[in-house]
Amino acid sequence: MTIQTIATTPFAGQRPGTSGLRKKVTEFQQPGYLENFVEAIFLTLGDCSGRTLVLGGDGRFFNREAVQTILRMAAAHKVAKVLVGRGGILSTPAVSCVIRKHGANGGIVLSASHNPGGPDGDFGIKYNIENGGPAPEKITEAIFAHTLTVNAYRISDAGPVDLDRIGTTQLEDMQVEVIDPVADYAELMERLFDFDAIRALFSKGFRMRFDGMSAVSGPYAKAIIEGMLGAPAGTVINGEPREDFGGHHPDPNPVNAAELVALMDGADAPDFGAASDGDGDRNMIVGRRLAVSPSDSLAIIAANATLAPGYRAGLTGIARSMPTSQAADRVAAALGIPCYETPTGWKYFGNLLDAGMATLCGEESYGTGSDHIREKDGLWAVLFWLNLLAATGKSVNQLVEEHWARFGRNYYSRHDYEAVDAEAADQMMGALRGKLAELPGQDLGGYTVQLADDFVYTDPVDNSVATRQGVRIVMTDGSRVVLRLSGTGTEGATVRIYLERYEADPARHGLDTQAALAPLIAIAEQLSALKARTGRQQPSVVT
Repeated sequence: MTIQTIATTPFAGQRPGTSGLRKKVTEFQQPGYLENFVEAIFLTLGDCSGRTLVLGGDGRFFNREAVQTILRMAAAHKVAKVLVGRGGILSTPAVSCVIRKHGANGGIVLSASHNPGGPDGDFGIKYNIENGGPAPEKITEAIFAHTLTVNAYRISDAGPVDLDRIGTTQLEDMQVEVIDPVADYAELMERLFDFDAIRALFSKGFRMRFDGMSAVSGPYAKAIIEGMLGAPAGTVINGEPREDFGGHHPDPNPVNAAELVALMDGADAPDFGAASDGDGDRNMIVGRRLAVSPSDSLAIIAANATLAPGYRAGLTGIARSMPTSQAADRVAAALGIPCYETPTGWKYFGNLLDAGMATLCGEESYGTGSDHIREKDGLWAVLFWLNLLAATGKSVNQLVEEHWARFGRNYYSRHDYEAVDAEAADQMMGALRGKLAELPGQDLGGYTVQLADDFVYTDPVDNSVATRQGVRIVMTDGSRVVLRLSGTGTEGATVRIYLERYEADPARHGLDTQAALAPLIAIAEQLSALKARTGRQQPSVVT
C-alpha cells in the first residue's frame, strides 16, 4: 500500500449549501469530483494526526463507493481512526450520537436527506464538527475556498475495506472500526424515554405504523420499536433501506407519505402513524385523519416535555427557525422561558444548545430535535410522541385539540415551487426586497402590515451575523407571509412560501387550512408576482 498524490483541477459550484454539497449522482461520479471536495475538507481540517472521525450515510446510490474513497483519503491524511457504520450506513442523527459518545473530532455524512435517490437521483456530503452538529459557515466557506484552488488530492491505493463485518481492520496506519449503526443510538434513546411505559402501551393492543420510506431509519425503527419496545412485527413498513428508496421521494409529508396517510384515514386505522425521511433526521406524526404540522409537533412536545424521563428537569429554552410557526413561542411564554428565532439550517441551533440556552428546537420542514445530539432526529420525535401517548393515555388527536384549546391554533402551510428557473427566482426575490421599505402601514387584503424585512440573525452566543435569511411580511395581528429560496434542491431554485394565521377561538379551530390562509396566499402572490415571473401557476407541493 502506498499514498498517492493525484493531480486534479477545480470543479465549479462546490459551495456547500444549507446541509452540505448536494448534486446529482452523475456529477459526483465524475473522476475527481468527490475527491476534490473531500480533499478540501481535509485541507480545512489541517493536520489530522491522532484524530478520530465518524463516517456513514443513508445508503443511497453511490454511498458504498464514496465510503471506500473517503476511507482511503482519510488514511492518506494520517487520520488515526475512523468509525464507520456497518454497510456504510449511519443515519444523520446516529452520526451525531456516535461523534458525541466516542469523543470523535468530527464526521463525514453522506446524504442528500429527503431528496430522491438512485442512479439518476441526488447525492450529498457534509462535514460535522466535534459537537456532532453541521459545520458552521466559517468552516463551510473555508472548504469552498479550497475547492477553488485544489490542484491535487492524496489517497491510498489500498483495496476496499469489508464494510459488512463488525470489527477493526488496518488501512495504512489508520484503524477502521466497523460498528453496529443502531447500538449507540438505541442506548441513548432508552435513557431519554420511558421504554417500560411504551412497552406496556403496546402490550395493551396499541397499534402503530411507522413508514421507513425504504430509507435509513427502517433498521433503527425495527430494532427499537419492534425489538426493544415489543411492537408487533409489521409495525414498521418500508423498513429496508434501498439505494433508490424503492422509488419513494423520501420526504415525510402528507404528499410523499400518501400510503401512510391513506392508512390513517381508513376505517380501521391504527392508533398512531409516523414516518421518517432519507437520512432519518425528519419526522411526520399522524393521528386518525390528522397529520400533525411540524410546528404544532414541536409546540406539543415542548408543552409536555417533562413527561419524558430525559426532560423531567424542564426546558431552558426553545429554538425554532424563522419560517416555523409561532406556536412554540406561546408555549415558551407560558413556561417562562425564551424562544429563539434563527435562520433555516440546523447549524444555527448548535451554539444555543452548546451554551445550554435551549433544550428543544425545530424547523417547519419536519425537523425536530433537542440537546441530546446536534442534528434533528426523526425517530427521537416519534419516540417522544409514543412517550406522551403512554404517559397521558390520550390519542394524538386529543393531545392536538387540547393544545389548541389552551394555546390557540396557528394555521400554517408551506407552498413549494420546485425546479424554478434560478434567474427568475432571484429576480423575483430582488424585486420583492425592493418593496419592503414601503410596505409597513399598508393595508393588504384586510390586513395591515406591521413589519416587512429581510431577516437578519445575530447569534446571541458568538455575535455572528447571518443576513438575507428570508423576506417576511408580518401583519398587526401576527399573521405572516415569508418567502425564501431553499438551498436543499439540486435543480434550478426552490421557492418556498410560508403562511401563518393565529386563531384563538376554539370554535374556529376546525377550518380547512388552505381556506383559512386564502387571504394570505393572495397577498403572497400580489407582492411577489410569482406566477408572472416564474410561469408557475401552482405549487409543486403544499404541506
